[in-house]
Order: sequence, then C-alpha cells, then structure tokens
Amino acid sequence: MTARLPWSLECSSCGATRSPAGLPGVCDCGRPLLVRYRAAPAPEARALLGGRPWTMWRYREWLPLADGEAPVTLGEGGTPLVTVPHVADRHGFRDLWVKEEGVNPTGSFKARGLAAAVTRAASAGARAFVVPTAGNAGVALAAYAARAGVRARVYAPASTPATILSQIRSFGADLALVDGHIGDCGKAARGFAAETGAVDVSTLREPYRIEGKKTLGLELAEQFGWTLPDAIVYPTGGGTGLIGMWKAFAELAQAGWIQGKPPRMYSVQAAGCAPVVHAFDAGADACTPWPAPWTIAAGLRVPSPLGDRLMLSALRESGGGAVAVSDAQLAAAARDLQVLEGIDASPEGGAALAAAVELKARGVLQGPERVVIFNTGAGWLYRA
Repeated sequence: MTARLPWSLECSSCGATRSPAGLPGVCDCGRPLLVRYRAAPAPEARALLGGRPWTMWRYREWLPLADGEAPVTLGEGGTPLVTVPHVADRHGFRDLWVKEEGVNPTGSFKARGLAAAVTRAASAGARAFVVPTAGNAGVALAAYAARAGVRARVYAPASTPATILSQIRSFGADLALVDGHIGDCGKAARGFAAETGAVDVSTLREPYRIEGKKTLGLELAEQFGWTLPDAIVYPTGGGTGLIGMWKAFAELAQAGWIQGKPPRMYSVQAAGCAPVVHAFDAGADACTPWPAPWTIAAGLRVPSPLGDRLMLSALRESGGGAVAVSDAQLAAAARDLQVLEGIDASPEGGAALAAAVELKARGVLQGPERVVIFNTGAGWLYRA
C-alpha cells in the first residue's frame, strides 16, 4: 500500500525529500518533515463534500489517507463556529467568532492531530505509542491508541490538572508523571521510544499531527463559504494548529478553492511562558528556551517548541504578530466566554480572547474586521 500513497515528505528546513514508507520521524537534520501531496482536488470537487459526514475526514483528499483507507476515528472535527455578540459588544468588535474545539472527542483540538498520527502509524505497523504532554495531547493519544488497539505511554508534568490526568488513565494509557515541564517529559518520551521502539508522536516529531490540525483551516474556509477571516488569534504552545492552518490556506489557494488574502495570524502565549512572542519581537528566526515556564494554561507551557521557525515564518508571512497575556487576563476572559456566551472555555481559549482584546486596544485589530479566536479545549478538563 505504501507505494500508492499519494504524497511524499519534505524537510521544512533543508528541503530534503523522502518516501512516507515506514514510521517517519524528523529529517536527518533534526527539523520537522511536512507532507507534500502530488495532486490537489480541483475546485469542482467541493461538491463532493455535501454528502459526507461533518467530521474532519470529509476532507480526505486533503489528508494522508490511501484510496479506500478507513481512518482511526471517534468523529473528530466538524466543530461549531459561533458568533459571540455579547463579548463582541463589550469589547467593540463587530464580527467576532469562536471556533469551539472543546466539543471534540476527548475535549480538545488535540483529537484532530492524534487521529491523523495514529491512523498513519497504526497502518504502518506501530505496536506502541509514546507522547509527552501538557495535558490534552495525552488524553487524545490515550483514546486514539485504545481505538486502534495499540498500547500508549504518556509522560506528563506532575502539575498537570488532576482531571486531565484522570482522563489519561481512564483510557488505559500508561501514565508517567515527571517533576518538571513538557520539555522534561519530551526527553523522557524520546528515551522510552529509543529503548522500546514505541512511536514518538510528539509535536512535530512525526509529520501527520499537522495534517490533522490543518483541518481547522479547511473547516473555517468551508464554514465561511470558501472565504477567510481577516485575522485569526490562536493560543500557541507547540504550534501545530497555527502551522497546520497556514499550510491549509496555502494549499487551498494553490488549488483554486479560495481567493484573496489569507488571514493575519496572531500567536498568543502566556506571560509566564512566551518564547514565540519574545522571538517575534526580537526579530529572531528561532526561539530561545524559556526559563522556569509557568502558567495556569497548561497547553501554553511549552518553553522550547520544535516548530518555532515554522510558527515565526507563518506570523511574518501573514502580516500578523504575537502577544502575551497574564494569567489574570486569560482567566477573566475565559470567565467572560462562560458567563456571557455559554462557551466552556479552557484557559487557553481565554488567552485567545484576552489577546484579541489587547490587539484591538493597540489598534492592530480593527472593530469591523472579521476575527476568529479559538477555544482549543473544554474548561471542565481543568477543574477538579
């Protein structure tokens, strides 16, 4: 089946290409590999979508699936895109939207990336998985590994919210707690993978989580009638969602499915862990590891993201930027989404709203612009 796979892999840094055969990790140069498709569906193929289920796999021609292949799925994707008129009125927006990822299986957007990664690795014969997590990726891997009938080990900081840890255990994963942050968990996960042969599905250490996250951009385009918003404000830890959406917009434009300018992309991080913001403001092309990272938004506690260069490129190419918000700001914004709009926002979702408000106050976002913020996970996962 591998010989018929309609894509190849290309290094995001040195440009080297390789076959998708086997269980690919990163390039020999140590940088992430990206999927490059041999052909894109013509705009007329949009008509095929009407008869398909409202999940991320409705875009199968844009995803790493062989002809006739069934993915490992729990029905992920197809999440609501909702207006937030009360929040918009409070802060002077006229066209503000929330992409509500908390309704995914396992409660977060991580379901998209892990469904794609597990699908490909299981098809290639994976017998075990391992992942470091700030929380939600561990829940998603545990669930999708169970769905595929493959063992999983998850390394998580001991400070991870208790409900998230309980969810990881409930899906049958082997959970190992680490005194430290996700970078420390990453070292443990890579050691476990080297020792046991487990497939490491860490952020950007395999090429397919990005493809699952790419469906965020595909869905936005379809939900807006094959147009795009003016700006996207996205909570950024490892950055696969931001990178994946930017990749989706480029592929859609090249295939003629959309026209016009892509949205400006804005990364939001917590003030206690903001390596992307610091690098963007400094004009650097890579991040410096953030010392002693801390924030209540566990998904933003990523001190040294492997996808730093890809994120910074997307922000600059789009004409966007990066902003940090305090824990107090993001917690208050999450509360606004909950009590004013009925959206059970995670701290990361609160960060996106807080950043949008801050960017508007700076004059970076204009009131009439169409702005999309992301609630990347359900708030209940963070409450004991």
